[in-house]
Amino acid sequence: MKRPLYPLFLDLQDRPVLVVGAGTVGTHKIQALLTAGAAVTVVAPKVTDQIAVAAERGALRWHKRPFVTADLDGVYFVIAATNDHRVNAEVAKAAAAARLFVNAVDDPSSASAYASACIVRGGVTVAISSGGRAPAVSRLLRELLEQVLPSDETLADWIERAASLRTQWQNENIPLPERYRDLLRRLLHREPLAQTAIPSGDTQEPAA
Repeated sequence: MKRPLYPLFLDLQDRPVLVVGAGTVGTHKIQALLTAGAAVTVVAPKVTDQIAVAAERGALRWHKRPFVTADLDGVYFVIAATNDHRVNAEVAKAAAAARLFVNAVDDPSSASAYASACIVRGGVTVAISSGGRAPAVSRLLRELLEQVLPSDETLADWIERAASLRTQWQNENIPLPERYRDLLRRLLHREPLAQTAIPSGDTQEPAA
């Protein structure tokens, strides 16, 4: 069995990202990168109309040609989104030599980073990955979780409450395990945020 992957979220704001290929799937990848604030460069002889328009208005850069190794210079992350395994493998090999992680769309053998099925709700992102082996299973699990997760409003409220408490916890040197218990108690019983945090010696579980 393959070793477990190390889950990670990337801050790509204003960071150069290279996408090789821009068909339908590649377009979705590019949209997600732009939403994340990445500085996207697309290398592809042809792109979808959507990407062509985005390039015209300056939302991204488009080099209308095949991939060359020099395209990797200065980038933080690479996505190989072509439907040609040989091109994806070439991009992956060059990226590995440059010590860059590469995500290869529907081509896990050419990837060192794997996309996930995501739920974004109330400032919280839940990501599910099968390591590229079974994307359909990741999507199924995402759809199941969408049915049981709290609403946008509830999760947004949880985030605000926890963020407000974090400074108080830090100032009072509350240990991390006790912060969780304190937050859980407040969320369950809707206790006011201004209430003093639990003493560091209190290890009782919240009431059911």
